[in-house]
Amino acid sequence: MSTKDPTENPTNAERERILLEEIERDPDTTQATLARKLGVAVGTVNWHVKRLIAKGYVKVKRAERRKLRYIITPEGISLRARLTVAYVENSMHLYRESRRQAREALQAAAQRGIHHIMIDGEGDIADVARLTCLEQGFEVVSDGQDGAIGILEIRGQKIRMSEPVKE
Repeated sequence: MSTKDPTENPTNAERERILLEEIERDPDTTQATLARKLGVAVGTVNWHVKRLIAKGYVKVKRAERRKLRYIITPEGISLRARLTVAYVENSMHLYRESRRQAREALQAAAQRGIHHIMIDGEGDIADVARLTCLEQGFEVVSDGQDGAIGILEIRGQKIRMSEPVKE
């Protein structure tokens, strides 16, 4: 299983999961609306929708002269469920891996007498690292304080402790 962050640069399967969820939620949605939700071009949505139709996961009916209605088939509901399970499993794997890396970095910091941590990074992985710090009894600080301060660096999916700053 990959440790790719599921919220960054969605794969085709992740885009199809989102499309199926949105179509199921609103069969009268437009490709322009779907494109905005995915953050992609309308042509990309069109390509995915055509694939879903060709594979029998979605049917399309003309609702009005220029309006289409998308209907998710039972096979499409089954695919959405499988894609959702895979997404949740990938997300949980990423969460567990982030926690493991943060705990290892914090154990090394504790052995060096570091009890104050600055988080250098943003996003979900930084949030996981921050919670792990609190759970492990480290004080998370925003700037220098008395005592040794470790810097927990978040770079993509990697977490590491950089050299402490002596204040």
